[in-house]
Amino acid sequence: MQYSQQQLTPTTKPLAATRGFLLTRSARDRGNGIEITLWLKTPEGPVQLIVHNERAVFFIEMHDIEHARQILTQQKLNFEEIKPVALKAFNQVNVAAIYFLTLREFYQAREALKNRGIKCYEDDIRPDDRFLMERFITADITFVGEQAAVNLPANTYYSNYLRFEQVRCKPVDKSQQHDIELSTVSLDIECAMSGELYSIGLYSEHCQQVLMIANQEEIAREQQNTCDIDIVWQANEKQLLLSLVAWFKHHDPDIVIGWNVINFDFNLLQQRFDLYGIKFAIGRDGQAPYWRKNQASEQKFIEINGRVVLDGIDLLKTATYNFPSFSLDNVANTLLGIGKKVDDVDNRIQEITDNFHHNKTALAAYNLEDCRLVLLIFKHTQLLEFAMLRAQLTGLSLDRFGGSVAAFTNLYLPKLHRAGYIAPNMGDGDQGFDSPGGFVMDSIPGLFKNVLVLDFKSLYPSIIRSFNIDPMGLI
Repeated sequence: MQYSQQQLTPTTKPLAATRGFLLTRSARDRGNGIEITLWLKTPEGPVQLIVHNERAVFFIEMHDIEHARQILTQQKLNFEEIKPVALKAFNQVNVAAIYFLTLREFYQAREALKNRGIKCYEDDIRPDDRFLMERFITADITFVGEQAAVNLPANTYYSNYLRFEQVRCKPVDKSQQHDIELSTVSLDIECAMSGELYSIGLYSEHCQQVLMIANQEEIAREQQNTCDIDIVWQANEKQLLLSLVAWFKHHDPDIVIGWNVINFDFNLLQQRFDLYGIKFAIGRDGQAPYWRKNQASEQKFIEINGRVVLDGIDLLKTATYNFPSFSLDNVANTLLGIGKKVDDVDNRIQEITDNFHHNKTALAAYNLEDCRLVLLIFKHTQLLEFAMLRAQLTGLSLDRFGGSVAAFTNLYLPKLHRAGYIAPNMGDGDQGFDSPGGFVMDSIPGLFKNVLVLDFKSLYPSIIRSFNIDPMGLI
């Protein structure tokens, strides 16, 4: 579509097309423009793609053009241009696109126009999502571009990825699609009730290691024990945090998994890094994570450049697993028939603290076993394969849970545009056209044996295709 195409400078050194699997995406204001960053895993290793000078856009109805221009001018809100496009809203009114050079201007203008009664269409779609969906890209990408120098922060050792600019992207030909293996590490921390860290367990196919705080006397005592666990002793908590960053630099995993790993492990790690004034530099480019928070649920989300964090609990729920308790001990016992390495289940925290002070080898075994159980659960249920396939089918990011509406939008919106329409806003449907909803069976009182309940979830795509009742079809 005209409004979403990027004007690219021809590459001076054309490269053969390379394919990769999308790990993370982001759009940020850089100077006077929007920069889209895509991190991929390719057969040759990790790659960073940079798209410069992308524009943000939303739509207004044609009769609102002059009013919108007046509002934006009065409030000194910058926009690049207001341009009529060959698209209609569902009310058959032609629309115009308003383009912005920065996300800050995009959001400010959107609020200003809405507050003055001007309807804005497709104003909740980020430039990085629009860039991908308009090219029918879900997770597999073919790209060409110019290789550029990797600009690293001072005192960083990252250099194990390639950076490309002036990139052009398209979906991978399905006939040429091959699985790309993603490297995974399971992470788990042990700490005091006050939040002070004891140890960090890291478990992957190539490395099973525990970073543990101990003084020289404790190290000498623990080394007398027979132990086949790789324990890397740390002098203090600050050194523990620095060693974690060094571990990520050296082993460079694509995926980090864990159990409540975002809202507990990574959240606490961020707090401890902040306490010591150390940069939590575990991004592939040496940058710290970017945090978002759901104001309604208080749940936090983490974005790490070039890496994906997957929480086992959220991913199991997305894959429709259900347990009376989603504790690691219960899920591991149910699925694998094994549980956690702790003697006193009711006083688990006290036992962890006692082991830290008197039997660090036992704590290391417990820490590493938690990591191993999470990795075994992921393998047993094929959760990573599930997340990758879901991303390939829907265009949702690997760490996106839920999102059935977003998945539909990713696939439907570009086809809607090519049919000449823009998407309606929520609640724009024909007032008085009520869907009957699902069937509710009358209850039959009594006690019954062998009851089977079937509930079908999210069948909208199937219904749409079977009965040709997609949103555009209804108008």
